[in-house]
Amino acid sequence: MVTNAREVRLGDVQLAIAEAGIGGRPVMLVHGFTGAKEDFTDFLEPLAERGWHAVAPDLRGHGASDHPGDEESYSLAIMAADLLALADALGWGSFVLLGHSMGGMIAQQLLLAHPERVRALVLMDTTHGPIDWVEPDTRELAAAVVREQGIPALMEALKLLRDEDPLMTPAFLRLLHDKPGYSEFCDAKLLASAPAMWLAMSNAMLTQPDRLDRLEYVDVPTLVIVGEQDIPFVAHGERMAKMIPGARLAIIPDAGHSPQFENTTAWWEALSSFLEDVE
Repeated sequence: MVTNAREVRLGDVQLAIAEAGIGGRPVMLVHGFTGAKEDFTDFLEPLAERGWHAVAPDLRGHGASDHPGDEESYSLAIMAADLLALADALGWGSFVLLGHSMGGMIAQQLLLAHPERVRALVLMDTTHGPIDWVEPDTRELAAAVVREQGIPALMEALKLLRDEDPLMTPAFLRLLHDKPGYSEFCDAKLLASAPAMWLAMSNAMLTQPDRLDRLEYVDVPTLVIVGEQDIPFVAHGERMAKMIPGARLAIIPDAGHSPQFENTTAWWEALSSFLEDVE
């Protein structure tokens, strides 16, 4: 199997995608805030070998996709519409949808608006409502840096605040220390993020409505994954798994916010065993 990269024009925006297994059963893997398709490209060919047409897009404002310059071009709903348009362009009717972090919020938005399009759902290190561990004043200080000095200045400021960031888990710090190139990989994803996207979506994640009660009506096979060290997200994951009828919960040991990198073996076992049961 070969992973291909290409661009797909969707109305007013062009998305870059990576894919493998064309013609197989459709599964889309959606990265989080300031992430990229490369968060999942290592897993596209293994999925293709199991019969899946696996696609990982760069969301608008991320990676190699278009970067609209106005904040009004970004919202959870707009990004969900992009994913539906991408599925249409791929010729997919219903598909399995995996969303990581902000991608999981987008996935919930898509499913709740268009339940007929989602065949099965994987929610990974995400929330059912507003991010509740970032103070609005802290976000406003970061936003001022982005507006006045840009994303590179934000990256340097965030490095100075690592000791206060709950996402700087032991598992993540271990990867920074032990995996050659991982720090540069993380920096490159942030630097490839559009300032307007950062401003719009950092606010959207703080102010989004809570979807927990609506998740009671989800009627597709669902897997909720969360790293055991990803403390801000564990409680959200547990509540979602309890609320969604029949949902599985996989808490990945020795992992934080990106368990696909921090404990690949356990993450892959949870995902692949779930997908084996999706008809």
